[in-house]
Amino acid sequence: MAADMPTTFFGWVVFIINQYGSALLQGAGVTLMLAIVGTLIGCIIGLLVGIVQTVPVTERTNTGLKILNKIVQFIFAAYVEIFRGTPMIVQAMVVYYGSMAVFDIDMSAMLAGFLVVSVNTGAYMAETVRGGIISIDKGQTEAAMAIGMNHFQTMYTVVLPQALKNIMPQIGNNLIINIKDTSVLNVISVTELYFASKSAAGVYYRYFEVFFVTCVIYFIMTFAASRLLRYFEKRMAGSADYQLVGDPMADPTGIFPNNTKMGGK
Repeated sequence: MAADMPTTFFGWVVFIINQYGSALLQGAGVTLMLAIVGTLIGCIIGLLVGIVQTVPVTERTNTGLKILNKIVQFIFAAYVEIFRGTPMIVQAMVVYYGSMAVFDIDMSAMLAGFLVVSVNTGAYMAETVRGGIISIDKGQTEAAMAIGMNHFQTMYTVVLPQALKNIMPQIGNNLIINIKDTSVLNVISVTELYFASKSAAGVYYRYFEVFFVTCVIYFIMTFAASRLLRYFEKRMAGSADYQLVGDPMADPTGIFPNNTKMGGK
């Protein structure tokens, strides 16, 4: 048996791929599922928290609503600071083991993983959304309010469509971070890529070769995610050129002929 073992680095790499390639790919699939679902749910959490954090309070606001707003703002601020100020690996241990110890909930490792990635991403996205909302010119919000829109209507129809384009790079950054950071979930026995790699490496004690393959898989996932997100960013940005509508009323002056390109070379 020993005579059949590889003797070179790349020989071991090929051997590891042949022996444990399917297990590593399954782990990579779990990693992607945790990262994508966790990022999506985290973005929803971040949007809700970010919108509430920007609710305006004026002198005309009811006293009860002012008190309620302060309580909610305090809770959300505490949520953001706690989950941004503690490591995800510690959060995973607290959620997984604490759910049973404190609430007597027998939570599966995968459910705990989804929960941790989601709320952690939500804490970072809340600040990103808040910054994106603030970056939009206040005149647009004031104009929306002037025609009778409330805060949430203004956010949904006017501010968020513009803010979303501004925060897309950060959403992509969070996805890439989550692809890598899900590796910490191995401490609660989530069978993601790092967990599968550690198990494979322990069989033959070939840690360098196994984690070299793992490194390549992580790079492929993050590189593909970054290219895909860059594509969506360009699609959302739109074309640098635009055309006047072929309707005489679109140009009552008659200066520009139909189908004239503007804004581009």
